[in-house]
Amino acid sequence: MQLNTVRKSLLKLAILLGMAIVIFIFGLFPNLVLRFYSDGIYPIIALILRGITSILPFALGDLAYGIIIISLLRLIYLFTKRIRKSGWQRTDRIIIPANVLSVVLIFYISFKLLWGLNYSRPTITTELRIDNQKYSIKELVVLGNFFVKELNALENGVTPKLDYKFDKLSEQIAIDYQKLAQKNSFFNYKITSVKPVLNNWIISKIGIEGYYNPLSGEANVNTAIPSWVLPFVTCHEISHQLGVAREDEANLVAYLVGINSENVNFRYSATYNMLRYILLEIRIKSPDDYLAMRERINEKTLAKFKAENEFWKKYNGQMSNYMGVAFDHFLKLNRQKQGIKSYQNIVIWLWNYHKEELTKKG
Repeated sequence: MQLNTVRKSLLKLAILLGMAIVIFIFGLFPNLVLRFYSDGIYPIIALILRGITSILPFALGDLAYGIIIISLLRLIYLFTKRIRKSGWQRTDRIIIPANVLSVVLIFYISFKLLWGLNYSRPTITTELRIDNQKYSIKELVVLGNFFVKELNALENGVTPKLDYKFDKLSEQIAIDYQKLAQKNSFFNYKITSVKPVLNNWIISKIGIEGYYNPLSGEANVNTAIPSWVLPFVTCHEISHQLGVAREDEANLVAYLVGINSENVNFRYSATYNMLRYILLEIRIKSPDDYLAMRERINEKTLAKFKAENEFWKKYNGQMSNYMGVAFDHFLKLNRQKQGIKSYQNIVIWLWNYHKEELTKKG
């Protein structure tokens, strides 16, 4: 009996390992991934998942994660109980490691097939026709001044003390995606499944604005974040639903959707969030220009930067640092070699997107 159990465990492990190796090798060919997965199988998977989860008013994926964690803890408890009662069996030395590896491989295969293979697709900047030409420090400052001017102009038109009804917010953003889809099918977004996270306090404590759940196809947003950040974060998470896996590329998509919206609050949110990245880059590469640029930012905008910083200070302890390190490793494992630093790629793309306009202005 024990021998049959060992054989079954090893056979299951061998099958799963074979599947994982095939998926890994397939991910080494970006163009094939784009053709057969990102533009082929994945849109069907995403529509099915969103079609199911859009019916439910709560985040099904969060609930699924909870059930998985509880189930794993229960299995550990039962295993520990059996060991204490009966002791280690000789076959346990084979069965237990094989079963543990099988569970890990099941998670890996599920993640890759449900969404994770999108990390291997070619950069979306090709589809969006945006270059990757690097900027000089002078050009970076020009870009920064442009964004400061844009944000100052938008500041006077935004709704003060805005309190979004989240379902209405996500519906409007979905409409903005569809408007852009008329110019580029890449933005085609059908069946909205965007949910508030189940517990804002825990997510804020970790330091997360939002996340995509591959198990359920849901975009989950921390609705406790400041209202002027919320539209951009929602746009960002929806881009993940479209198969944009890399964080810097999701920021680019969110920006394009935001600034093309008819809603001034959405345009403000997109411009505000991008200015944060630009200011960080200028602060690193040209501190004097950074200080001069800060002087030109609207007082109301500076107050928002301060309020957002205070918001995260209120929640964040050491946990956010630990999560940041974990997320950095996660990105590197999924072919983003720069890890969290890859977020700054957005500044290069912003320069190239606005380059012609800024060059004409001299």
